[in-house]
Amino acid sequence: MRKRNGFSNLYLVLVFAVLYAPIVYLMYYSFNSGGTMHKFEGFTLEYYREVVQDSRLIIIVINTLVIALLSSAIATVIATIGALAIHRVRSRRAKNSLLSLNNVLIVSPDVIIGASFLILFTIVGIKLGFMSVLLSHVAFSIPIAVLMILPHLQEMSPTLTDAARDLGASRRDVLTKVILPIIKPGIFSGFFMALTYSLDDFAVTFFVTGNGYSTLSVEIYSRARQGVSLSINALSTLIFLFTILLVVGYYFLTTRKNRTATPVTEPVAEAGVPR
Repeated sequence: MRKRNGFSNLYLVLVFAVLYAPIVYLMYYSFNSGGTMHKFEGFTLEYYREVVQDSRLIIIVINTLVIALLSSAIATVIATIGALAIHRVRSRRAKNSLLSLNNVLIVSPDVIIGASFLILFTIVGIKLGFMSVLLSHVAFSIPIAVLMILPHLQEMSPTLTDAARDLGASRRDVLTKVILPIIKPGIFSGFFMALTYSLDDFAVTFFVTGNGYSTLSVEIYSRARQGVSLSINALSTLIFLFTILLVVGYYFLTTRKNRTATPVTEPVAEAGVPR
């Protein structure tokens, strides 16, 4: 038993080493005064100063954050409505068909999705830029958020909503005071997953960005093509640290909500109280 546990621990260490070693290597050389990734000559913050003083890059960072936050919020709202609609479908065949359609955007290659959006926006007449990127990010974030929310709806007992209705709750009260509080962890998970995908996306964004508008992923790609610069390492390090802060913040948010969670019977009773 101990040998098996030791082998499992060694396997996990190797997996995490393979995943994080390149990131640590990149972060380490972002402080190299030598300007290369071959030999560390001394510590410097020069490349971080370049990133902070680059006004164009600051605008791109703001664009990326605005797109990510706005598209995630819109996608989460639409995904919540979609998950509720799928959950209420009685026919198993129809529900499986809807789930299959929902999963198409997830399993489809990003290149095909990006090219499809480019053709669509060209035909419709939408100018490539902020609006095209926003619509694309909303579109591919919706299926991800649906998959985060739907399991919480499936785990919810139908007797809870029946009990709320028996207590005199309206449909609105059942939705806002029973269903939404129960699936709130799934909604937050869907939002943060959509936010992560939006910040990370390159292939789709590369197709739908126009002249004069860019996001971080596209900017890093264009800079990397011009040659190796440690300012890319510094920028990537800052993005990685920002992602860690998001993950840690989400972890503390969910654990705090779990500690202060009220029993399920309380929202049901509250929903049945007439106004």
